[in-house]
Amino acid sequence: MNIKKKDTVLILTGKDAGETGEIRKILPEKSRVMVTGRNMITKHAKPSQGKPGGIQKQEGTIHISNVELVCPKCKKACRPKSGRLESGEKIRICRKCGETIL
Repeated sequence: MNIKKKDTVLILTGKDAGETGEIRKILPEKSRVMVTGRNMITKHAKPSQGKPGGIQKQEGTIHISNVELVCPKCKKACRPKSGRLESGEKIRICRKCGETIL
């Protein structure tokens, strides 16, 4: 997976296509991500001792192939390539502008 938590991504498909958001949670075993404020779904909850019931809105997951990383430097969506520093540390490099993505 070439995206991390708190990265800005562009949503490619679905009802939120063309919108950007920040990665809130990554589920690598299912190859899915949660984007803040995007793909809102409704959940029906029963009332419990401390919480009222009713219809609640929450963020749903999006498949990793349906989002693309937005470069913070050039503000364009790209698939980053990987490289290594002299120290051996892996880094992500933007294919459009060639800058390092932190």
